[in-house]
Amino acid sequence: MIAATIIQGITSFTLTQLFSKSAQRMITELRKQVQAHIGRLPISFYDSHKTGALVSRIMSDVEGVRNLVGTGLVELAGGLLTAVIALIVMLKISLVMTLVAFGVLLVFGFGINKAFATIRPIFRARPKITAEVTGRLTESLGGVRVVKGYHAEEREEKVFASGVQRLLDNVLKTLTATSLMGMSATVLLGLVSAVIMYFGARQILGGTMTAGVLIAYSALLAMLVAPIFQIVAIGTQLTEALTGLERTKEILGEKIEDEAPGRTKDMSRVDGTVEFEHVDFAYDVNRPVLFDIGFTAKPGTVTALVGPSGAGKSTIIGLIAAFLHADARPRSGGRH
Repeated sequence: MIAATIIQGITSFTLTQLFSKSAQRMITELRKQVQAHIGRLPISFYDSHKTGALVSRIMSDVEGVRNLVGTGLVELAGGLLTAVIALIVMLKISLVMTLVAFGVLLVFGFGINKAFATIRPIFRARPKITAEVTGRLTESLGGVRVVKGYHAEEREEKVFASGVQRLLDNVLKTLTATSLMGMSATVLLGLVSAVIMYFGARQILGGTMTAGVLIAYSALLAMLVAPIFQIVAIGTQLTEALTGLERTKEILGEKIEDEAPGRTKDMSRVDGTVEFEHVDFAYDVNRPVLFDIGFTAKPGTVTALVGPSGAGKSTIIGLIAAFLHADARPRSGGRH
């Protein structure tokens, strides 16, 4: 017993050091990779994503690696291995009792799988809500002079309150679901224990089992059921982790500006002439903001873009500076 305790303490310390530190290193590397990738995305990506939401993607979404690589999974793997060994010994002690107990566990496992499938969309929605709230808060604090200039403090308070209320509703739903699963696991343990006590007592009365064997069998049953409680405990963390990594993968899947088709062109000499010929542009599909724009700005001249707010002056400058890119599709009477 002393030797086993020492080995357990050493392995627990070693695994915690190894996996926890590895998880932190992976989080740091992922943050670097995501930040570098986002920095190379086109301006149009920034136009459709709030700054705060991008900060949340970089800093929060990758945190799930800690739960995937951390000690929780190690403990679950150890618990499953112990459960397999306990199941083999239990089968040797009593085939009927073990089949009954294992059948109940299988039914519960099926229910747990259904429960996680139900709450998974709730966990997926949480980082999106968090990113929206963080994004709006970052913008309102960064533009506080504009907010105060338009006396929009009350409006921003309502928007933020609405966002955090949505986040609270999401968290309460997940807490309710996990509490129900925890209660179900406790009821399961009591149910299986009662069934085993009933069958064991009958065998003791029949002289086919001793009280000591029943006590040993009950201890093995606890080892068999323990992974169920571990799954309930870390299942929500793993769901959140996988959701964050899915969002990270989504960001890393965005094409960077240099990889987009038609974005780069080798030019031996640039003389400074800017020419637009039948150019249309849309930030969103089916919502064009520029229609058949054409002009020429020659070197050494001054070209003024005049028009009301929303006419497309900034968009034209963005196209000239290559912050925005028009689609190169053929158009009747000229180029698009």
